[in-house]
Amino acid sequence: MTAHTDTPGTVTVLYKVSGMSCGHCEGAVSGEISALPGVTSVKAVASTGEVTVVSASALDDEAVRAAVDEAGFELVGRA
Repeated sequence: MTAHTDTPGTVTVLYKVSGMSCGHCEGAVSGEISALPGVTSVKAVASTGEVTVVSASALDDEAVRAAVDEAGFELVGRA
């Protein structure tokens, strides 16, 4: 899945993250990604390993990877 525009001025991307197993994991990943400039919403789901990120403009995948790494998990790629 590639990035798509939901409403004017927003971009939504679905990422796959490995290693999340609980709500604490979801919070850690969400917190790190939320700190990236332009991010307006993050929803992490441990059971599927999916993280939905809404931002004002397209994010650099390496910045997202670094944020996920900082949380202690691995960005597999875009879902």
